[in-house]
Amino acid sequence: MSSDFDDFEEGATTRVPAPRQGMRMPSVELVVVEGKDRGRRVTVRAGVARIGTAKGSELELGDPTVSRVHCEIRVRTDTITLRDHGSTNGTYVGGARIRDADVPAGTIVRVGGTSVRVEVGDAPSFVEVSSASSFGELVGGSLPMRQLYAVLERIAGTDTTLLIEGETGTGKDVVARSLHGASRRKNGPFVPIDCGAIPENLFESELFGHVRGSFSGALSDRKGVFEEADGGTLFLDEIGEMPMSLQPKLLRAIETRAIRRVGGNVAKPVDVRIVAATNRDLGRGVNEGKFREDLYYRLAVVDVTLPPLRERPEDVPVLAQHFYEKLSPGAGALPPDFLRMLASRSFPGNVRELRNFIERSVSLGFVAPRSGAAPGLAAPASPRADLDEWVPLHLPLKDARQAWTGRFEEVYLRAMLRKTGGNVTRAAELAGVSRRFLQRLAARIGIRASEVGADPRDLEREEE
Repeated sequence: MSSDFDDFEEGATTRVPAPRQGMRMPSVELVVVEGKDRGRRVTVRAGVARIGTAKGSELELGDPTVSRVHCEIRVRTDTITLRDHGSTNGTYVGGARIRDADVPAGTIVRVGGTSVRVEVGDAPSFVEVSSASSFGELVGGSLPMRQLYAVLERIAGTDTTLLIEGETGTGKDVVARSLHGASRRKNGPFVPIDCGAIPENLFESELFGHVRGSFSGALSDRKGVFEEADGGTLFLDEIGEMPMSLQPKLLRAIETRAIRRVGGNVAKPVDVRIVAATNRDLGRGVNEGKFREDLYYRLAVVDVTLPPLRERPEDVPVLAQHFYEKLSPGAGALPPDFLRMLASRSFPGNVRELRNFIERSVSLGFVAPRSGAAPGLAAPASPRADLDEWVPLHLPLKDARQAWTGRFEEVYLRAMLRKTGGNVTRAAELAGVSRRFLQRLAARIGIRASEVGADPRDLEREEE
């Protein structure tokens, strides 16, 4: 996350009240010990510092062998992480080329012909942490999320531009909507646009609109998303997919707060707040010549990284309950065995995968409220001649097939274990799989030994 939030250079300075809660983190400084800029020293503020020749880098170097956005140092509560941004000449520690690694204090990092020492100061720094367990539609009380909430709370009342980075499925669009809902623009429009879904020849018209007759097919005047978002927030999703030819025009629109329709000759002022998001490494895009350096820094006045679900496992049960209540209002709490099963899954698709998993589980009856009792895992229904109820028609074919397969595996495994009286070895032989595979399948599905009469040591522990 960048910016110390004391002020933002977008029009008039906006001062934000100091945070009331926070936590101590290591105070880290970068010191150039060899190279053209020897002696230069910068402090890593707000947890991240970029090293490169680009203007706007926290440690800006004059070494021509250093890439524009060469690498970054990110400080967390207990680690210091070094990440290369696809630099031309690489980032090295002790002779080894580094792409993404934790480094200890005192490490010498070599970038091009320059060496930088990572030092930890005596006085710790102070990082904001919100006391909230949610922000708008965002849910989760883990430390990474509360640090994110603290940033969003402070910038919500401003018009500063925000760049949201993070893996696919982490909820970047939810951050944008939540920020809009907490802002003074909440009564204005929230206009999202997916930059990866627009043909290049229509991009300029989508952004800025066009006048009648400006090109073949332009049968009438049309507003672009900038005009549609006037008075509100424009969310540029997958900004890394924007064609290079359009990036200068977007930069000009952001800086001047005015647009010109395709084929028009009059500039129209627009009052919009820009929020952009990407799952790409824009620093790498800058180095590869696929993304403009000036646009990158113009979008990243404040930038936040949305943590993947694997970095906040304590939020999984909270999110699961949240999605369950939205799908089944008044259904109560999810059963402990279902939550334990969720904890055993990795969810590489992040929050989106978890949400889809809960929806499939409810739709297929894996978890449902029981009459007169708390919600629990629903007993698998017996197949009937009428199989339509088993077919999740609300899902695309690919997802429906996956959901059907998951349900079949549960029904098959329960039936096989009942047939063998809980004898795991015999069940594996009849199924034509290894004993260990069957154990893992049972753990993934969430089958307990008591449900099928098996010995817990056989079903719930893998062989050494």
